[in-house]
Amino acid sequence: QVQVTESGGGLVQAGESLRLSCTVSGNIFTISGASWYRQAPGDQRRWLGSISSTDRLNYIGSVEGRFTISKDKTNKTVNLQMNNLMPEDTGVYYCSADLRGEKGVIEYRGVKGQGTQVTVSS
Repeated sequence: QVQVTESGGGLVQAGESLRLSCTVSGNIFTISGASWYRQAPGDQRRWLGSISSTDRLNYIGSVEGRFTISKDKTNKTVNLQMNNLMPEDTGVYYCSADLRGEKGVIEYRGVKGQGTQVTVSS
């Protein structure tokens, strides 16, 4: 079963940093492009930023300059580096990834994980 898994969440204080990861399972697939989302308590899931297949980056204004999305060299993990965290960054963080198969063709789009909890205390 194709899946991606988010990890790296935790409890931090305001001003601290966390690095989240989104990793595709198995040896066949790599990540072409991916997006990160956050769902705060009582709120809808909101887009934070994306990295494209050509590594083009886009962010929502509230995280630009604080959050950085990157792919690792194997293209099996996409990271979200979060600096200067604020209490309003609290929520469950999800990734959504497009997966490339052995032939280099995108075989799955928008594969989502179960999320990882980030809590920022003031």
